Amino acid sequence: MKKAVFLAVGIVGLMMGCQNKEQFTIAGNVENPGNIKVISLYEGDTKLDSMFFGDNNKFQFVRPASQSRLLSLRVGKNRYDLIASPGETITFKTDLHKDVNDYQVDGSELSKTIQPFAKERNYRDYLQDSLQTVFSKLTANSTAAEIEKIRAEYKAKFAEELRTYTKKAVDFSNKHNDLAGFYAISTLDPEVAENEIITYADKIKNEFTENRYVTQFKEETQKLKKMAIGQPAPELTSFTPSNKEVKLSSFKGKYTLVDFWASWCMPCRQENPNLVRLYNTYHGKGFDILSVSFDDNPGSWMRAIEDDKLTWTHVSDLKAWSSPVVIDYRVKALPTSYVLDPNGIIIAKNLRGEELEAFLKKTIK
Repeated sequence: MKKAVFLAVGIVGLMMGCQNKEQFTIAGNVENPGNIKVISLYEGDTKLDSMFFGDNNKFQFVRPASQSRLLSLRVGKNRYDLIASPGETITFKTDLHKDVNDYQVDGSELSKTIQPFAKERNYRDYLQDSLQTVFSKLTANSTAAEIEKIRAEYKAKFAEELRTYTKKAVDFSNKHNDLAGFYAISTLDPEVAENEIITYADKIKNEFTENRYVTQFKEETQKLKKMAIGQPAPELTSFTPSNKEVKLSSFKGKYTLVDFWASWCMPCRQENPNLVRLYNTYHGKGFDILSVSFDDNPGSWMRAIEDDKLTWTHVSDLKAWSSPVVIDYRVKALPTSYVLDPNGIIIAKNLRGEELEAFLKKTIK
């Protein structure tokens, strides 16, 4: 009998010793899923895999991994962040009748480490979704001017929350000089935490050199750094509706708003009356606008300029999202804008409505 027991133990030990170090496993169960039948595995915004729950609402994902990966399990509206390293078998348990932050994870020290900060991330996402819901209800029957006013109020409120969240992320990363700290910084919004992201990327420039996810973060941060506040704006050369070449550098000596827009962009068109008013107010004091259109139809572009009474300089290469400025100026959505000082240095980004007016009033004496 003893011989059989030792033989069984030996087989288990052999199996553990032969565990594939080039993959990870995430297995567990989700209690009380209700009508939810599927669990999904994500890396960032990319869905890697999904499966129906098995008996007793169990699941298992096995994926290749040559390095640690930042992942999340998605069950309905719930999100659970994990860090899976090669060779790990992670066990996960949660109950959908309980709070989203009340879950168990074992087999991964990094996943356990980030659990307290994942709670902060979940709260931020919940707050953002809640504010968006309220905003949609309040603006359902509002005028364009009313919508812009409400948008500015909610943006200011959420920006304050994001600043608090940013501080917590930085504090967490300072306490964890590993991928847990990287995870916290990777959740930050560049619109709010540009300086913190750049500072952290500089701090870890010689660390995690074999991890491709960190490498991608560093590469993206270098691109962000080129368009950060305090950096010179890249040269931009394009053509007016009359085919006259215009260079951004010719605007030096003035405070200049570089405004990326399009005739088909409704938020852009709604902002145009405000730009007209501010241009008329501050142009004589050294303020100018260079509007760069993402149109590919010259007729639509020129009609919008005329209809909206936009009297400043307009340029476009009529390549829309294929234009080089998409990469050069990190344009991911419209409208996007940069305010440059008289030396061509970026001093503000994406200001609209009352925010832009307050900035010009403070800056241009």
